[in-house]
Amino acid sequence: MSLLAIDWSIVGIKAAQLILCLSILVVLHEMGHFLPAKWFKCRVEKFYLFFDPWFSLVKKKIGETEYGIGWLPLGGYVKISGMIDESMDKDQLNQPPQPWEFRSKPAWQRLIIMIGGVTVNLILGFLIFAMVLYKWGDDYLPAKNVTYGIFVDSVGQKVGLRDGDKILGVGGKPLQRFETLNKEIILNEAKTLQIERDGQLMDLQIPEGTTRGLIRKKGEPLGMPKFPAIIDSINPKIAKFLDGKLQPGDQVIGLNGVPTRSFVEFNYLKSRYKDTAVNVQVLRGSDTATVRLQLSKEGAVGMYCKPMNYFLKFEHKNYEFFESFPAGVKKGWETLVANVQNFKLLFTSKEVKASESLGSFISIGGMFGSSWDWERFWSMTALLSIILAFMNILPIPALDGGHVIFTLYEMITGRKPGDKFMEYAQIVGMVLLLGLMAYALGLDVFRLFKG
Repeated sequence: MSLLAIDWSIVGIKAAQLILCLSILVVLHEMGHFLPAKWFKCRVEKFYLFFDPWFSLVKKKIGETEYGIGWLPLGGYVKISGMIDESMDKDQLNQPPQPWEFRSKPAWQRLIIMIGGVTVNLILGFLIFAMVLYKWGDDYLPAKNVTYGIFVDSVGQKVGLRDGDKILGVGGKPLQRFETLNKEIILNEAKTLQIERDGQLMDLQIPEGTTRGLIRKKGEPLGMPKFPAIIDSINPKIAKFLDGKLQPGDQVIGLNGVPTRSFVEFNYLKSRYKDTAVNVQVLRGSDTATVRLQLSKEGAVGMYCKPMNYFLKFEHKNYEFFESFPAGVKKGWETLVANVQNFKLLFTSKEVKASESLGSFISIGGMFGSSWDWERFWSMTALLSIILAFMNILPIPALDGGHVIFTLYEMITGRKPGDKFMEYAQIVGMVLLLGLMAYALGLDVFRLFKG
């Protein structure tokens, strides 16, 4: 992919959302360490949003703490006196312990300080999910309402699906929400699909390689709901008609002589003809007509069709204020469980490969909308808050979970790991994390330029 082919305005919008999201999550995560540290009378030397190797963008000392913003947006930190962390301040650790230092505090206090960030991220994720449900409610497409069936590409065809099939269940369990189809197959390692084809119920065996194919699709569903391509309006700035004109109310039924029985099918077919003149067949009243037009370089026709929810019935549920809290906790918990299952598959599934599943901030940024949508932004922030909590509690030195494991070991055995051991463990953990981050970034750059 050429750098000139990238729409940098969209990149800017997504980057702005990512930076704002990370800023909220990092500041509140570090606040989860900062507040209990102050409650237990530890001296907090620094509180930073983003990392500040060599220099910081902004800094100001208030009392004993320096507050600042670093230039490297990969996280943040609080530097607590007497704690072996990413600052690797060996000089301080070579001095006798002082009453205000982290290492002088009882193990239970140190444990509370260490789990504070994860606790805040979990609560924050639950709370944001609750507020999103309260403000916007919950919209979803019941699988039973996909009345026109689905359109499938090569991955769906390998499973044995055909255009027009209706998916009713996964792994013997009814499929309630159509948008959870991929998740149900991947996380549960489902072996069968229950479908309706031409009025007949049948089971399809899910062949080996399907999970890997779905992961490569990066969130695109196994099949797309079909619905008629009926033109709602025309954009004269994009549409380039060569012979005849498309009109509102026309139903698109073919492209270059190939029948298209749905909007998604037409979109799939026209992607082959970018910057090319094509013939579009439409149903106009009781007659058919052919319109010749030029597709743009991006493959746009210049027409807007009636949306999916015009033909398919979506469900919407509103939540009262107090009703939204248990619903937000439930959604947050389901998100956490899904992340645990996904992480487990990296080690247990032959089809889930780290090279295809891992991603850096480039992948994360791509998950935000190409325009500023507050519902999507806050939903993504809640999701990332839950993910941040899970990743930080992993028992890896340099993460909160590593410190928690060592503290629990001390509480159970009564023996505190030595400073040298903690120092080496911190170094090993940081090398692992930096290596993993570099690997994930390399994968994203490779995918970006591979196209």
